[in-house]
Amino acid sequence: MATPRTSVSTDAWPELPYDAWRDTLETLHRNLQIVGKVRLALSPPEPEWAHVPLYLTARGLTTTPIASPGRIFQVDVDLIDHEVVIQTVAGESRRVPLAARPVADFYADFMSQLRALGITAEFRPVPDEVADRIPFAEDTVHVAYEPEWANRYWRVLAQVDLVMKVHRARFRGKTSPVQLFWGSFDLALTRFSGRPVEPPAGAGLLERVGGDAEQICGGFWPGDPRFPRAAFFAYTYPKPEGIETVAVEPRGARWDPGLGEFALTYEDARASGSPREAILRFLESTYAAGARLGGWDPGLVSAG
Repeated sequence: MATPRTSVSTDAWPELPYDAWRDTLETLHRNLQIVGKVRLALSPPEPEWAHVPLYLTARGLTTTPIASPGRIFQVDVDLIDHEVVIQTVAGESRRVPLAARPVADFYADFMSQLRALGITAEFRPVPDEVADRIPFAEDTVHVAYEPEWANRYWRVLAQVDLVMKVHRARFRGKTSPVQLFWGSFDLALTRFSGRPVEPPAGAGLLERVGGDAEQICGGFWPGDPRFPRAAFFAYTYPKPEGIETVAVEPRGARWDPGLGEFALTYEDARASGSPREAILRFLESTYAAGARLGGWDPGLVSAG
């Protein structure tokens, strides 16, 4: 496994080559799914899966407070000290290391620490939205964890989170927070037109809950086997006819037929004169394309 060439403390937009940290990424992804499934199991269902995501903090990610019978607690993923911290409002806490060990060991340790605090969460103990869906308790395949790569990933997320919040602030309609979906492992922001959509016949649970409203989504993900590059993405749902032919900004942004959405690689944004401005141009231009073709109210976007 390669080690990062550039110190993350001196580069606001560091390199994040998928192949160099893929093994750490796959382990971290599964560990975060375990944390996320606890939030899902113990949170009241909300539209558009709003009870599912994790959120950025100054040290990593958090579930925000969760209720369990007789307990209020929160789970924080610390990607500086590389540990998962379970804290209750009564002042109790437990720590679970993020380290080079099997997902099965992390799962056993994490669930044991929850039980020690009197917290019970029942969920399907199998990862979602990955190709090799090994049950957590049996996963001795994913063991890699290089702290510097995990920290670098979080530092990129922290930069992207702030840019996406600028994009979010320009919208006058309903919008999601900037949030990390632990299944697809993307940091995403969704704007809504205010009009409902009837999901297609035969739609699965994910689409029935998440696809019942017109929306334009933009976000960032670190790459996966089908698209092995960190990239920004954007799509309009339902997909307007002809959107794949629209030219968007900045240079390098394009419609990817394999993904079925617009994409701008992280490296293209990073190589621009201003990554922040490149990302904003991507989010704004892809929104403009979808909103125009989808007949959205122009007044939903702030003139400023």
